[in-house]
Formats: sequence, structure tokens, C-alpha cells
Amino acid sequence: MPKQGIHPNYNDTTVKCACGNSFQTRSTHKGDIVLEICSACHPFFTGKQKLIDTAGRIERFKRKYAGKDAATATK
Repeated sequence: MPKQGIHPNYNDTTVKCACGNSFQTRSTHKGDIVLEICSACHPFFTGKQKLIDTAGRIERFKRKYAGKDAATATK
């Protein structure tokens, strides 16, 4: 058993996200926790991540290194 009187209270807490998702957890934080982004709406977890190609950077990169890939493949 932990020592009495030295540990903070560990209470039920509601976590609310800006997307509307909410769930119950336990925390030493007093009151509710409000998040901007959670695992239900984060692009990494949902798989809906959008890659934005600004000014054709990906195509320029592929053109720049296309010859080097072919040269290393033949060696």
C-alpha cells in the first residue's frame, strides 16, 4: 500500500475533444480535460491524412533523383 497523505487524489475525469468525442478516464487533474484533437479525429490514427504538394515539390524531387535510382539499380 502507498503511504497515506503524500499522494494526490486520483479521480474519474471526463476528457472532451473539439470533434465532440468524449470518454471517461482517471487522472489527478481537477475537473474536465478539454482537447483540441484526439485519437478519434487525428489524421495519423484515422488514416485520412492528406499530403499537400506545394508547388510540385514531390514531382521535382522524383525528377531530380530518378536518374540516380536507375544508376544504383544497375550496379
